Amino acid sequence: MGKQSQQQSSSRLDHGYGKTLKALQIELVKFQKHLISKGDRILILLEGRDSAGKDGTIKRIIEHLSPRDTRVVALGKPSTRDESEWYFQRYVPHLPAAAEFVLFNRSWYNRAGVEQVMGFCTDAQYEEFMETVPVFEQMLVRSGIQLFKYYLDIDKAEQKQRLKARLTDPLKQWKMSPIDAVAQKHWKDYSAARNAMFARTHTPVAPWTIVRANDKKLARINLTMDLLTRLSYHGKDHALLCPDPDVVFNYTQDAVTQGHVAA
Repeated sequence: MGKQSQQQSSSRLDHGYGKTLKALQIELVKFQKHLISKGDRILILLEGRDSAGKDGTIKRIIEHLSPRDTRVVALGKPSTRDESEWYFQRYVPHLPAAAEFVLFNRSWYNRAGVEQVMGFCTDAQYEEFMETVPVFEQMLVRSGIQLFKYYLDIDKAEQKQRLKARLTDPLKQWKMSPIDAVAQKHWKDYSAARNAMFARTHTPVAPWTIVRANDKKLARINLTMDLLTRLSYHGKDHALLCPDPDVVFNYTQDAVTQGHVAA
């Protein structure tokens, strides 16, 4: 999508963002009612660079959902004990049980991103992860978990602006970390790590969906629309669920080589 086209879409959305968001949140409530009645298990992974908009997107998705049946998982720095365990072990206890809707704000893909870029894991640990994560995810899906992987993509200038805003906004300063402070310095390293992650972990069983997130409102609306199109529930408003393919789309190698994701 060109810059002018994105601006036009954003302008149109500004007039109806609140109305559209509310309608989508009603659809999410419909879905959760169906989920609880059927006892399904839903797992959403949200990945992306620092300041890509994961927190805000999750906040809008869960705003009106049942707190008893909805969980957001955002694990902190691993402990010494965590580091001695099988890598996936600290994530397994947080997987959804029957009728649960679970969202991971960052996930096991930390190893493919920040850990690899910042040297927090060895090359051997990284390679083991990249080789085994498709098998791990296949096991989850075969067990009955419905798994959805989203990557929120922003460009370098947008990240710089958002990180700067965190320094001056008293309500966002809790988001700043030493990792954020060097995010721009390692921009190209993160791009290379992201591209390798896509190429090696995008599978038919657990594919990646990319969301262009320079415009936060467009990203939230289109990600939610895309997710709802993939979920089964009674009373779905199909006319409402029309995600923009220029904003949210399935990963392909061409998406990287043709510049559809930030370089």
